[in-house]
Amino acid sequence: MKIRRLTPEEYPKTAALLGKAFPNSNYEVRLFENLHKNERPLHEWICIHRNKAIAYIAYSNAFYGKEVCGLHLAPLAVTPQMQNQGIGSELLRFSLRQKEIRESPLFVLGDPNFYMKFGFVHCTMPICPFDKNNAHFLSIRNNISSTFTVGYEPEF
Repeated sequence: MKIRRLTPEEYPKTAALLGKAFPNSNYEVRLFENLHKNERPLHEWICIHRNKAIAYIAYSNAFYGKEVCGLHLAPLAVTPQMQNQGIGSELLRFSLRQKEIRESPLFVLGDPNFYMKFGFVHCTMPICPFDKNNAHFLSIRNNISSTFTVGYEPEF
């Protein structure tokens, strides 16, 4: 198993992986394709096993108005036949150690039971526009105390 930065040659493999990992939705594939088409700044890694893309993680900018205030983790995906083997956890741990990630405030909209194992905590500020009462909105290194709705790239 090898983790490396995603390259443009791997975009088709990654889109296929997202389609398999989220079979009841094409949102993640469209999001991935549109973020790349519009050349949004992303930090992203892919996990390769036996020459197949088995996992993917990406971070995009989080905004306070027009200013970047951190990063959003989304999506994190593992191909179905490789799920529940710790691959997503390892990819997340790997990404959290990377220079461009390890000092930035991070936000994620996801399962608190999963993300809290990695140091994420419930986030009360800023407000997530996609989560009523911020019930599934978590963060790391977040010291924002002012009230505002966090911004996402327009593709979200």
